[in-house]
Amino acid sequence: MELKKSLKLEVLGFMLLNVFVLSMARKTLPSINFVLKETKYTRLCSSKKILTVNGQFPGPALYVRKGDRLIVNVHNQGTYNVTIHWHGVKQPRNPWSDGPEYVTQCPIKPGANFSYEIIFSAEEGTLWWHAHSDWTRATVHGPIIVYPSIGTTYPFPKPHAEFPIVLGEWYKGDVMEIIQSALKGGGEPNMSDAYTINGQPGDLYNCSKSGTFNIMVDYGKTYLLRLIGAIMNEEMFFAVAQHNLTVVGRDGAYIKPIETDYIVITPGQTVDILLTANKSPSHYYMAARTYAGSGPYDNTTTTAIVKYSGKYTAPATPAFPSHLPNYTDIDAVTNFTNRLRALANKDHPIDVPEKVDTRLYITVSMGSVACANNSCDGPQGGKLATSLNNVSFVDPAVDLLQAYYRKIGGIFKTDFPNVPPYFFNFTSDELPNNLSTLLKATKVKVLEFNSSVEIVFQVTDIYDAAENHPMHLHGFSFYHVGSGFGNFDNKTDPKGYNLVDPPELNTVGVPSNGWATIRFRANNPGVWFMHCHLERHASWGMEMAFIVKNGPTRLTSIRRPPRYLNPC
Repeated sequence: MELKKSLKLEVLGFMLLNVFVLSMARKTLPSINFVLKETKYTRLCSSKKILTVNGQFPGPALYVRKGDRLIVNVHNQGTYNVTIHWHGVKQPRNPWSDGPEYVTQCPIKPGANFSYEIIFSAEEGTLWWHAHSDWTRATVHGPIIVYPSIGTTYPFPKPHAEFPIVLGEWYKGDVMEIIQSALKGGGEPNMSDAYTINGQPGDLYNCSKSGTFNIMVDYGKTYLLRLIGAIMNEEMFFAVAQHNLTVVGRDGAYIKPIETDYIVITPGQTVDILLTANKSPSHYYMAARTYAGSGPYDNTTTTAIVKYSGKYTAPATPAFPSHLPNYTDIDAVTNFTNRLRALANKDHPIDVPEKVDTRLYITVSMGSVACANNSCDGPQGGKLATSLNNVSFVDPAVDLLQAYYRKIGGIFKTDFPNVPPYFFNFTSDELPNNLSTLLKATKVKVLEFNSSVEIVFQVTDIYDAAENHPMHLHGFSFYHVGSGFGNFDNKTDPKGYNLVDPPELNTVGVPSNGWATIRFRANNPGVWFMHCHLERHASWGMEMAFIVKNGPTRLTSIRRPPRYLNPC
């Protein structure tokens, strides 16, 4: 009990202290409830009802230790189907509780419930949870804080306090109606009306001054900011005025410390940041705005305020981060991401596969499907679509995991291609329209247990899609061993791979007009989703799934399904 009491004291300073879980040695796992319901919120001079968990936006934070397990009972009292994904949690042998709709489970229908068993393993640091059904994750999301296991500590001096910082968005319209209307018409969905920090747009937006989020700091103390990219469709720059930042973690793993004055974060990623309050006591903005390679984007800026304690005259307007990069600064993105290196020491080892059993070269593309009489809102009167290796994912009638586990035929095909169907100059400024035609299908790639896998993601410039793509893999962390611009060269580019201390991630930003390579070991049996974390791209089909076969023993095989599974 003393251990539990001491850990509670550690988290009292958190601004999002909603749920505390520590799974001690006991016969039954700790259990908490997530109740999804419509809750009225006021932002940007207007009020509306949004789907929330336990009435909170962002939702409740989970606090656990490395290696813990817990049960989360999800009760859907909303009006739409929903599922919950525990982003970055590997869930060893337990795909049943991973959460993506029609991949590992059928949705939780209004009035129904489902109990997730969340199994933590090697993760340590900041992760998050979010809805994984259509666009409900716009408001249904929250932090997961994974502390070091008992008897260990951070690989850096213990901070004075910690603050989860959740970057999100606010839509004046109903997000489900926005995406459903866009999918029906075939064009782009409406952009967000504001970005948010911990649910608040900040005082640069009309009617938002009173709700601006703030943190209080003491001069000379160091704080851990746990930054979460819950943004729907944009990558973001983040900075704190006049303060340097030390990045110490990414996606639930530690990295070699990076000193920087700005951060780049994609949807799906998390970043652990040390902030030392060493400036003159005053008020300072923390701010975030989008990085947009091309096309229309929300060009507003969300802010929160870092307030020093003590007696001083507060400025009428806090200082603004002068070093926050501009919207199109691709050099700032590249310079930041190229500095990431795994900690890779005795206490935090890594295991980068040097021999590769399965290689995939996957094009990440925009495209379209035809409409009768060219009557839709997309290019050439068609509907916008996206693909991986020219395959645009179609939700099956029964979730893939049940179909695989119970050997239900006709639900999916196992011929997801290792390479694109044809090769061309993927990053050319001008590409013919016939390259945009794609195949709508439900295809998976089967992997042998414990095989080593390399994936090269190649962005194509079809429809001038010059933007980064945050590719997220469920069930695994992977090593980001290389990136570059232009077309990947399989003879020269692998010579520059980092196989010594590449960062261990669950979401990698594939650069616009370029490529990124990841490696991982397929040692987690089950069905595991992979998709772009730009929500509109996922809605259009930029998704696929891996089936990892069972190993030779019971402990290397998929766990049995829970007693109750939601019907489709």
